[in-house]
Amino acid sequence: MKIKIKRMDEDVELPKYQHLGEDCGMDLKSRYDYELKPAEYKLIKTGLKIAIPKGYGGFIYPRSGLALNNGITVLNADGVIDPGYRGEVGVLLINHSDQIFKINKNDRIAQLIIHKTYQIEFIEVNNLGQSLRDQGGFGHTGRQ
Repeated sequence: MKIKIKRMDEDVELPKYQHLGEDCGMDLKSRYDYELKPAEYKLIKTGLKIAIPKGYGGFIYPRSGLALNNGITVLNADGVIDPGYRGEVGVLLINHSDQIFKINKNDRIAQLIIHKTYQIEFIEVNNLGQSLRDQGGFGHTGRQ
């Protein structure tokens, strides 16, 4: 799939797969230097605009290494980029650690995955039918 992309800053690196053919997500990078204090969240600009085709969505996921090693994650995970959006892509990061976290320009901050999406129409009914789970909610299947 080919998707149009526009750099707002020539120094910003385009998203790419770290392991072509083996990774689902392409790394998004920071447009500027930032500092995230403990418990602080900030919109991190990427310097990119993308034109996602209709029938698809761009989904922003945390980077597992940032979460594990630094307590940094995407606050609204998964972030959604609608196909009609043409503004600068931003990533809402939060610092769950007790240390200041520094982000440098072109640091990898999140990953972008493009998924097929579907337009649905709800049909209101009086009965949904039975299932094995039925109305069992959170934790109803136990701990094992």
